[in-house]
Amino acid sequence: MHRRSLLACAAGLPLVPLALPALAQLRPWPDRPLRLVVPFPPGGAIDAMARILAGPMAEALRQPVVVENRPGTGGTTGTGAAAQATDGHTLLMVSIAHAVNPALYPRLPYAEADFVPVGPVAVVPNSLVAPAVRPWRSVAELVAEARRRPGALTYASAGSGTSIHLAGALFADLAGISIEHVSYRGSAPAVTDLVAGRVDMMFDSVTSAGPHIASGRLVPLVVTTAQRIVAFPDLPTMAEAGVPGFAVDPWFAMLAPRALPAAARPPLSALLSRLLADPAVAERLARIGAEPMTGDAGTLARLLADETARWGVFIRRAGIQPE
Repeated sequence: MHRRSLLACAAGLPLVPLALPALAQLRPWPDRPLRLVVPFPPGGAIDAMARILAGPMAEALRQPVVVENRPGTGGTTGTGAAAQATDGHTLLMVSIAHAVNPALYPRLPYAEADFVPVGPVAVVPNSLVAPAVRPWRSVAELVAEARRRPGALTYASAGSGTSIHLAGALFADLAGISIEHVSYRGSAPAVTDLVAGRVDMMFDSVTSAGPHIASGRLVPLVVTTAQRIVAFPDLPTMAEAGVPGFAVDPWFAMLAPRALPAAARPPLSALLSRLLADPAVAERLARIGAEPMTGDAGTLARLLADETARWGVFIRRAGIQPE
């Protein structure tokens, strides 16, 4: 989805008042506005999620929640800035990049110990798509073609080390094929060349690829998630399509610097879970192609540990470097 439409979705949504009695016992926290740092530019899915959550969170906490974009270096700049916050009123939105970056950047401006988990937020599923002018209509046909012509087929990404790139590299590894990575500066120019047939395939979010799938210019082959998705229930997973062990769930979550008061952490995690279970919030997330996740701070802690270990092993083995 384009930046303007994502912002429209986020900005044009009514607030849903939610009470959180447990927080009343913790006063005076929060005793001032909260800052929700987004370590990526305005207009993307993570920015829209933050703005969707900020309104009802402010209603529940009875304090403004101000979204602050701090983009740069794959999300590490804003994450580093959040890590330095000592006011106890800063929160941080992160993506799967948070688990990937330790293997890509040897000198991060923060440590994982600088943060505490609040909870998982949502997944924005990706799909493997190909231009309609290409002949294959299944992963099996694509893999057969790649094996006939090793290194000849290309896949686009939004940049080296992005989840889109990692999905393509993991696919090639598990399928035992050689395909050429073509890196772009962002998803938009990559999709433009994909639709035009200048590259052969791309792992793209269903939000971005959806309009081109609807128009018939792109053909979806599989979803990258471990389970089938609501938006395209007939699309198989990669494992169902014959590539076992493949699962890339582009997740988003909320952390807080360790300065967040210990007594505020459980009720804040409960508030996030309650928001995500609210049908109105889920409907807003669906507008940007996001599916709410369930779980609490412990769930997120386990997810971060598992994903950081998994992607660290793969990135080092594959020799993937940031741009």
